[in-house]
Amino acid sequence: MTRHTTYSAFFDFYLSEHSVPLTRALHYIGSTCGIAALVAVVWTGNPVWILAGLVAGYGFAWIGHFFVEHNRPATFKYPLWSFMGDYHMFFLWLTGQLGKRRALAAERLS
Repeated sequence: MTRHTTYSAFFDFYLSEHSVPLTRALHYIGSTCGIAALVAVVWTGNPVWILAGLVAGYGFAWIGHFFVEHNRPATFKYPLWSFMGDYHMFFLWLTGQLGKRRALAAERLS
């Protein structure tokens, strides 16, 4: 496996590792749980919500990788970029730009 030295190159790879729509959907559920947990921390002042958000966020994502996509989560090799990639992909999906960005990634990787 090539070691990615820029976030842009990593993100192309990251998108290729999320080719099955169900995997992406599980990531979106996990990202939403993470955002909800952050809101809960602010609302309640209870930092235990941070742990709940991480468990839910990574739990849904890893289920997608291990049982749907059948690949290894990028978190193990690129923890920070993978976390950023989750929310980057989520934002692109929310704004309707994900299809275009996935096509660009596929073109760059070919």
